[in-house]
Amino acid sequence: MNLFRNPSHVIILVAVLVVVFGAARLPMLAKNVGQSLKIFRKEVRELSLDASPAESDETQTAQNPK
Repeated sequence: MNLFRNPSHVIILVAVLVVVFGAARLPMLAKNVGQSLKIFRKEVRELSLDASPAESDETQTAQNPK
């Protein structure tokens, strides 16, 4: 299901957003969403990097027990 297949859907969505949030607050809202996504991606990347060395340490320990 593609919501944005028809350009009229996008226009209606933008109109609803302007009515709900007001034209003055939309740039601030978009900036906050962008910053939140940036922080989220950074944290996910850090978690995946933190998990990678731990997994390799566990496999090395399992292969070569001390």
